[in-house]
Parts: sequence; C-alpha cells; structure tokens
Amino acid sequence: MTGCVILFPIAITFYFTWWFIHFVDGFFSPIYAQLGINIFGLGFITSVTFIFFVGVFMSSWVGASVLGIGEWIIKRMPLVRHIYNASKQISAAISPDQNKQAFKEAVIIRHPRIGEYAFGFITSSVSLQSYCGQEDLYCVYVPTNHLYIGDIFMVNSKDVIRPNLSVREGIEIVVSGGMSMPQILSTLGSTS
Repeated sequence: MTGCVILFPIAITFYFTWWFIHFVDGFFSPIYAQLGINIFGLGFITSVTFIFFVGVFMSSWVGASVLGIGEWIIKRMPLVRHIYNASKQISAAISPDQNKQAFKEAVIIRHPRIGEYAFGFITSSVSLQSYCGQEDLYCVYVPTNHLYIGDIFMVNSKDVIRPNLSVREGIEIVVSGGMSMPQILSTLGSTS
C-alpha cells in the first residue's frame, strides 16, 4: 500500500504533464506535418516560444494598444464579456506582477460560527461610515471548492487574523484542500 501512496502522485503528475505536452504540441504539429517535419515536442517548443513572444509583444506600446482594442470588442459581446472579465480578474489576482487587483494578503477570519475559522484573502479595504461612526473593513475573499468560486465577506480590520503565510502559500492551501496547511501557524499580529 505504501508503494501506491508514493507512486500515485508521481503517476498523476507525469500523466498530466504528458497530456499537456500532447495538447500544446497539437497546435503547431499539423503545420510541421504539412512541411514533412515529424519531431515529437517541436510543436510544444514552438507553442512555448509563441507564448513568450506574445508576452513580449503585449508589453510594448503597440501590443498594449492591440490588447485594448481587443478588450473593447470583447466587452461588447453579451456572454463572452462576463467569462473574459472573470478569467482576467482571476489571473490578475494570482499574478505576482499585477498588484493593483491581486490578493493583498492571506488571512483567517472567524466564520461561520464561533470557534470555526475560514481561510481567505484580503482583496481591498473600505471605510464604512454610518451614524455610529466610521469602521474600517476588509473585503475578504473566501474561496469554496475552486479558487475562482467563493464568497466575499466584509470583516472588521480588527477581527482579521494574519498568519505568517504568503499569498502563494495560501493559494496552495486552498488548491490542496487544506492538505498543505502547516502543522503550526504563527500570526503576524492577531487581534480578537
């Protein structure tokens, strides 16, 4: 049984890696087949190179302009715009170089009942002004079974527990279903 436990994640990793290489290789392989070139993985290398050059092009002024026009067109399409906006926000949230919409911090909040906690990410902060005064709140995104599906909670900034975890570690915890959670969590500054 121990052998299965050890080999299962390795086999799954190799299977999905092999599948991904075949999938990406399939984009450019038909072009090479027409040219009479049949080298396994050449389509994959071409795809990775193509993605790299698209990134370089989009970093330029011309690329940003083309992207802006493309987004303008997509945002005029009824159903497609919602899918595009959601996927763009998710990629911005987990991208390390797009800080303005990224998850700011991995946090723990008391939810749904006393003694129970939920793991989430601070996405923004807001000041709630009412007749009682001003209250500083954090918008905390608590993912459910997928990283891109979850709930937003407005939590008082004093009630947020800050574990000593990076956003990337927090994402790993969510994706693994809590299995990569450290045995002991230390906090940066928890307040009750």
